[in-house]
Amino acid sequence: MQKKIHIGLVEDQHLFREGLKSLLSSWEDFEVVMESEDGFSVMDKLDKSSPKPDVLLLDLSLPQKDGEDFDGIAVTDAVLEIYPDIKILILSVHNDDGFIAELIERGAHGYLVKDSDPDEVREAILSVYSKGSYINQRALLAIQKRMNHRGKKPSFHKGGEIPLTKREVEVLQLVCQQMTTGEIAEKLFISMKTVDGHRNNLLQKTHSRNVAGLVLYALKNNLIEVG
Repeated sequence: MQKKIHIGLVEDQHLFREGLKSLLSSWEDFEVVMESEDGFSVMDKLDKSSPKPDVLLLDLSLPQKDGEDFDGIAVTDAVLEIYPDIKILILSVHNDDGFIAELIERGAHGYLVKDSDPDEVREAILSVYSKGSYINQRALLAIQKRMNHRGKKPSFHKGGEIPLTKREVEVLQLVCQQMTTGEIAEKLFISMKTVDGHRNNLLQKTHSRNVAGLVLYALKNNLIEVG
């Protein structure tokens, strides 16, 4: 029997949440196990959820309560502090592009616009679940635009203040292509254990929290091309 991917939904718009739940429930390998209409109740509902979500679809713009904010950024911080194994996929609208880089730096695993078609929703969930990230071309372009606007400089100089070996750069670039551990191992003619070792070294050397953070690092340092 195929293992179901357990999903949590955090979305304040009732109709959108119900529509998304209906879509997800139409796939046999997905199961919605937790829902919340605001950020304030997320942690309590996660604590009570059994099983816990593997993937949390999280709206970036959540409503205030008594004049206080607990938006997608705050929820991301709170969830990952207590439940670091939950993969967070941010749901947002087109004009929130500027937040993508910040969310990934805080540990979110991917970003999906609300007008995405069903196939992309499924692809994004499967990607963050199995590969640790989902950052599509549109998100990469938005991050690059934001960095150019800020005049962001690379995190290390060509002289190599942060030493990445040639092999580590190769692995990083393949990770950015959303390749699995097995696919990278086959491509480079190395073992999956060796790939995992390179990935762990990359996370440490780049101070990235997860695979999505590695993609952001590669983009910041011109190690991948966008466009």
